[in-house]
Parts: sequence; structure tokens; C-alpha cells
Amino acid sequence: MTDRDLLMIPGPIELEPAVLRALGEKTTSHVDARFIAAFGRALSALRQVAQADGAQPFIIAGSGTLAMEMAVQNLVEPGEAAVVVNTGYFSDRIGAMLERAGAHVTHVGASPGDAPAEADVEAALVKTRPKVLTITHVDTSTGVRAPLERLAALGKKHGALVVVDAVCSLGAEEIRATAWGLDVVFAGSQKALGAPPGLAVLTASPAAQAAHAARTRPVASMYADFAEWLPIMRAYEAGTPSYFATPAVNLVRALDVSLASLLEEGMSARVARHARTAAAFRAGATALGLTGLPARPELAAHTLSALRYPAGVDGALVGRVRERGVTVAGGLHPALKATYFRVGHMGAVSPSDIVAAVAAVGRALAASGHACDPGAAVAAATRALDA
Repeated sequence: MTDRDLLMIPGPIELEPAVLRALGEKTTSHVDARFIAAFGRALSALRQVAQADGAQPFIIAGSGTLAMEMAVQNLVEPGEAAVVVNTGYFSDRIGAMLERAGAHVTHVGASPGDAPAEADVEAALVKTRPKVLTITHVDTSTGVRAPLERLAALGKKHGALVVVDAVCSLGAEEIRATAWGLDVVFAGSQKALGAPPGLAVLTASPAAQAAHAARTRPVASMYADFAEWLPIMRAYEAGTPSYFATPAVNLVRALDVSLASLLEEGMSARVARHARTAAAFRAGATALGLTGLPARPELAAHTLSALRYPAGVDGALVGRVRERGVTVAGGLHPALKATYFRVGHMGAVSPSDIVAAVAAVGRALAASGHACDPGAAVAAATRALDA
């Protein structure tokens, strides 16, 4: 094992040195002028990353699951209908949250690794006339990337608010919130946004804010309530402090730095880089004789790869990869978790990281008795990167 493992899981991810420096700076007051400026910049940058003109950004201490909870709790009241486009574990989670909020939930699913047919989604929208349609853009459990733009168009066509779980996509996959009619886009700080874990982020469109304002009863959770946070977010973005609960000062400063780096790269360039990185890793994986969990190539996310164990290989592979200096993740989907593993390749991941990950997986497979040529796999990944 090396002294420093390369972290190649689907989040948290490796961080840029500048982000780590910001995280390690002396903690200041949450009303310090420098922090107010950093918080305001981060809010503005989040709006740009999601391409959510006119939307209200939120950055709250908590995980991506809190952001999911906020989306559900603020938009849905008991007795209202919701349709969940189900592509895995995290689609199940938002469905369970909707049920706890009292919604009548319809799941439109497919076999693990696939995405539901758009005709089936539309049929559910026609039948239930839901208040919200939820879409897991990339389900971290399966590596499936749903066709977000087309699904969102169906939601808008049938009058639903479109809620997008972008935890494993925002900052790496194409998302155009305003142009595509996405009413809430939520994520966590620790994946493609390139910051440490600990921040829930989301954007709420004017329609989402109006739906919240029209509620007939208060949001049950004070901490999750848009009404408590709206004046805080607006104040910080305007350059003045306000208080509801103490913000995570160092985490926000780290996010400010990571979002600035992301926007400096440019969203189009960043999306294209992640596509190239994913293609290179999968070229290496294919050369090792591995197959992906997603049912079709167009469903495979650019932020992670979910790969089936070959015959004769089991979950011990994850530990063998780590012994070779790279940390990857096991399976997560309950129906399949013992049959596959996951490799994250998002954020600051470099070409050398891709090569190192392919080499480590190849050597671990060979040590597990799988007939493969790790050198040929590295060459395949390198050719894809060079191309």
C-alpha cells in the first residue's frame, strides 16, 4: 500500500491544493467582511454552474441528502402527487422522502442499470397529474445518467415542477436549469463541485419559490424551510450579513475557491473534459475484459463507472485495488451490490490519475486470477487520452 492512496470513489473526491488551503485557513466570524464576500461569490457562482438564471441559490451546512430533503419538504404537501423517475438507490431515497411528506408517489422504473422508457414516464404524468416530477440525473448507485433534458420537457408539458437530483452530476455533466425548465437542482459539495463534504447546495426557480409561498401549512422542518434561508442567502449575495444558523465558514470558503476554478475552466470545457476522462477510463476497463452496469453506452455517466466483476472475481477486488494505491468503491444498489464495483473520475481528476486507476484495477484483477493484460489496458487508456 502506498503512503497516500489515490481517491477514486464517487465522492468525496481528490481536492485541488488551493481548495485545501482555503479549508485550512484560520476560521473567521461568519460576519467577517472577507467571509461575506466569499459566501456571496459562491452563491453567484452556483447559479452560473447550474445555468439557473433568475433562480435563488442556497448553500447550507449539511449533506446532499439535506438538499434532497429541502427540495421535497418545501414543494410538496400531504395528499399531493409525485412521479419519480427511478434509476437506482437514490431515486428510491427521494421516493421515500416524498412518502414521508405525505405525497402519493408513483415510481416509473426499469431493471437496474437501465432507465425507464420516456413513454412510461409520460403515461404516469398523464395519469397522476403530479405536482412534482423528480429525476435523478446520475444515480451514484448504478452509474446511470438519465436523459435529463427530454424528461424535464415531459414534466413541463404536463405542468409538473421538475426536481433534479444532481448530486453526482452538477459541475461535470451538462445542466441548463433555466433553458430546460428545471425548478430545483440540488447537489452536495463533495463530488464534481470539487469541495470537501459538508455542504448542501441547490437552486430554486421562481416557480419553485412561488410553490413554496403558496403552501397551506408551514414546512415541518424549520432547518429545511426556504422561508428561513431565503433572507440569509439574499443578504450574503448582496454583501451584507444575516443570521439564521451559523454557516460552515471554512467549507464555504473552500467551495468559493472550487467554484471559481470550475468557472475559470468553463462549463462547456469541463463537461467535455469529463466525457474524455470517462471514455479513457472505460477504454482501459474494456481492455481488461470488464463490462459496465449501465444497459447502454448513452446511459453511462461521465462522473463514475459502475463495472461488473468478471467470472471468478468478487468484492475482495476492492481491497486488492487499494493495496495497489487506489481507493475505489464497492456496489451500492441492494439488488446487485455484490456483483459490481464503482470508480469515480470527476472534478480535479487528471490523465495520470486515470492511468494509475486502470493500472491498479488491472493488477488487482490479475492477482484475483482474472486473465488480463494490465499493460495493454494502460495503453488503451493512454491512447484514448491522447486522442
